[in-house]
Amino acid sequence: MEETHQKVADWLAQSRCTVAFTGAGISTESGIPDFRSPGGIWSQSQPVLYQDFLASAEARHEYWRQKSQSHGDFVAAEPNAGHRILAKWEQQSRLVGVITQNIDGLHQSAGSRNVLQLHGTARQVACLDCDMEAEADPWVKEFIETDRAPSCPECGGLLKHATISFGQSLPPEVLRQASQWAQDCDLLLVMGSSLVVEPAASLPRLARRSGAKLVIVNREPTEQDPLADAVLHAGIGETLAEIDQRIA
Repeated sequence: MEETHQKVADWLAQSRCTVAFTGAGISTESGIPDFRSPGGIWSQSQPVLYQDFLASAEARHEYWRQKSQSHGDFVAAEPNAGHRILAKWEQQSRLVGVITQNIDGLHQSAGSRNVLQLHGTARQVACLDCDMEAEADPWVKEFIETDRAPSCPECGGLLKHATISFGQSLPPEVLRQASQWAQDCDLLLVMGSSLVVEPAASLPRLARRSGAKLVIVNREPTEQDPLADAVLHAGIGETLAEIDQRIA
């Protein structure tokens, strides 16, 4: 494994355009449960589909109940070594930016500035009927106090977290930019993603087809491991720390 650490460090030092792609695995090291894992919220409740949220007051209540249940994890979480090292590499101009499937905002908390949030952010809410956006915390507290799904204070429209729900399309501009980064990079570092959720899972394949080296760091094997130039089945924080120490 030390040989692989050194190889990735050398690629990173030589790269003209490196992009990081992160999934839930980088945030579980900050204490945020993976929604899909045993004990995660989806093992206890079915996620509310976007179409159901639009159509049913009962579904909206269930949506806010689930979000309120997971909100405390996001509020309490702090960036870990993996987040901090990626922010450091960006500041050193070793990393163009981060494409993330995560909605927790921990990359930004660690100091990363170029972050493409494929699935939005749970730290804000947004009205589906007007342009109102706000911090999520007061609205979660309102739901807990009133047991009613909140409405937009400006237009009375439907209010939900600024995240992408099942059945809801990814923002076209964010997806376009992420695809462009994948095409332009010569090194893609994939960390903590099972690489099964589309269209995000297509980005490593796009980078590989465009000539980039592909590195996958994940505790469990992924279907795209055979495509990768290097695979490390290990923790992200410890792995990035080892690579960082070896960069020339």
